[in-house]
Amino acid sequence: MKVIAFNGSSRKGGNTSMLLKMVLEEINAEGIDTELFELSGKKIQGCIACYKCFQNKNKRCAVDSDVVNECIEKMLSADGILLGSPTYFSDVSASMKALIERAGMVARANDDMFQRKVGASVVAVRRAGATHVFSSMNYFFLIGQMIVPGSSYWNLGIGREVGEVMNDQEGIKTMKTLGKNIAWLLKKINS
Repeated sequence: MKVIAFNGSSRKGGNTSMLLKMVLEEINAEGIDTELFELSGKKIQGCIACYKCFQNKNKRCAVDSDVVNECIEKMLSADGILLGSPTYFSDVSASMKALIERAGMVARANDDMFQRKVGASVVAVRRAGATHVFSSMNYFFLIGQMIVPGSSYWNLGIGREVGEVMNDQEGIKTMKTLGKNIAWLLKKINS
């Protein structure tokens, strides 16, 4: 079993990455392989609505000039998918939005190819707007017929400067519980 996490933050190694790593550590402690994929510094654009994915049905986006098809391949080969984003004007980052649009469209074009995978979102926030970000990423999972586990609170950590999320004790507990719940669910599904 494997879980792939995508960090949609422009800051490599920032708060979003730290939160995702907390979740992945718990999953990995249960013997499940994990990987963190940083979108930062990688070329990625939004969907151009060409609908060629519906014609081709090859589990790939027709726009092949950026990192999206690599991400889709990682999603296909994983049992679980984590999406992480900072809160930018009460929404996901542009790179996360592009990944959601393109991977989501390709999945829909190919008979909901992520269905019954486990999916969860993780949000870093300075103060407010995180629940909208949380919802935006969860909609990707839900429309794709994925299974979304809960935690002890919404999956968010509070902090602005790099490392400040490490002071959010409730956020840390939430990430650890999420990781344990994902691992438990994956083991139940695969037993």
